[in-house]
This record gives sequence, structure tokens and C-alpha cells, in this order.
Amino acid sequence: MTPSSPRTVTVRVPAKVNVQLAVGAARADGFHDLANVFLAVGLYDEVTAAPADTLTITCEGPDAGQVPLDRTNLAARAAELLAARHGIEPRVQLHIAKDIPVAGGMAGGSADGAGALLACDALWGTGASREELLDICAELGSDVPFSLVGGAALGTGRGERLTPLEVGGTFHWVFAVADGGLSTPAVYREFDRLTEGTDVPAPEASPALLDALRSGDAAALAKAVSNDLQPAALSLFPSLAATLEAGTKAGALAALVSGSGPTTAFLAADGEAADRVAEALLASGTCRSARVAAGPALGATVIG
Repeated sequence: MTPSSPRTVTVRVPAKVNVQLAVGAARADGFHDLANVFLAVGLYDEVTAAPADTLTITCEGPDAGQVPLDRTNLAARAAELLAARHGIEPRVQLHIAKDIPVAGGMAGGSADGAGALLACDALWGTGASREELLDICAELGSDVPFSLVGGAALGTGRGERLTPLEVGGTFHWVFAVADGGLSTPAVYREFDRLTEGTDVPAPEASPALLDALRSGDAAALAKAVSNDLQPAALSLFPSLAATLEAGTKAGALAALVSGSGPTTAFLAADGEAADRVAEALLASGTCRSARVAAGPALGATVIG
């Protein structure tokens, strides 16, 4: 760290919802080809990096007790990878202020990895290019590059190859947080079990969905959203069906499992409708909490 380097750096990084998640058959390496349409939404984690004698992680916020504080945390791995590339020791304390649901299919862990990467780059003055940061993100995990970029994007490959998408308006969402979590690898294994012996088509982004994003048309987007992992998530977590039904009855334009779940996502016509859906979901007793957020949101951003 140079004398002019900051003493601490804080990065804000958003959650995501998959407005389309098309999943291909399992590849030889165990991953699946995807057509993954990401939309960043205004629920955020904040990652603060400060100089330290050794790499440490602390965490606060809802469900902070479920966040690993060892080297398995993507924030720690991000710091290690960046440090290794620049020939320095990862001497940093990373503090995560959680507001994205944990193990909820909203890429909270990926967000923390992207946030830590950007924070350490600024703290250490490594001067990494955008391409280098995205390359490290892809090494960390399939969702991490989008957490860095934000906005809206189509992810192909295993989701890490991003094409930015134009969004013509603001989309209002409600996220119902379930009691308990779902393992993403377990959901993919269940997808493989449910589709065994069938011809799984190659994943492609829906033209109607991309048009709806471009025009900012919530009603058109509602007709086009889809998630190929939803049957697997419902198979492993059957009570999510009642949550989806409660949100639909409350007037949501669309209801789907967010990513690998178990958070469920509800598209609303506007902010007032989102508030009504959230109130109804809480009253239904089918979820632990309901959060309102709009998208698109900015990707990882240094805020202090």
C-alpha cells in the first residue's frame, strides 16, 4: 500500500434476479450451458476493506451467522486471487454488511466476492483493468462477473460470459425470503435427475423477454419470465409452491423462483403494487420476510 492509498474502501454491490434462466444438459465438466438473463436489483451488501496483518473476514446483518468467515468465502478468495496476480500478500480485513438474503438464489455470496475484489483493488492500488477484474470474477464463480457489472446482461457459457442488455424502464419486484436455504449444486443435481432421459434443448435467450426489457414493459416481461431450475427447486422445497400462489393471488404480474432458490420473486406493475404484494405475502405466513426492490441497479460501486 502506497502512502497515498486509502485507509479503508467500501463497495456497495447489488443482488440479482434471473428473469430468464434457461439450462442446458450437463456438460462433461459437470457444469451446464446457460442462457441466463440477469437483472440487478436494489438490495445491497457492502464490503469494506481495511489494512490488516492477515486476511480476516467479519460479517453483520440478517443471517450473518450463516456466512462463512474462512477462506471458503468468495470475498476471501477474491482477495487471495488479486493479491497472487500482483505478487503481494492478502493482508486485509474484509467486513461484510449483509442485506442480500443468504443462500437465497440472489447471488449474495457472488456479490461479496465482486465487492471484495473491487475494494481490494482500490485499497492496494493494484490498478487492475476491467478485463482483469472480470477474469478473476469468472474464476470465482458463474454469477460473480454480473455482480461486478450490474444493470442487465445475458450470461452464456456457465453464465460468466456477459453481453450487456438495454433496459427501457424500471421494474418493481418483491422477494419472499424462505425459512431455510437451498444448495445450488443440489438444485442442479435435481434438475439432472428430473430431466434424465429427456432431450434437453440448447439454452437460448427469449426474444420476447429481451424486447420487454428493452421497452420497459412489465406486463410483457411477466409473460416471458422463466426459470428451468424452478421444478427442481420446488421438488426439493415443496412449500415454495404456496408462496408462489400467495404472491400471484395478491396481484403479482409474474411469480417465479429466483435462480436456484429458495427466494421467490414477484414482478409487480409499479411500486405501490409491489408494496401490496409484499404485505400480502407477509400476511400469508408462507415466507419469513418480503423485500421490495427495483431494477436495474448499478453493479459494484466504490461508495467510500
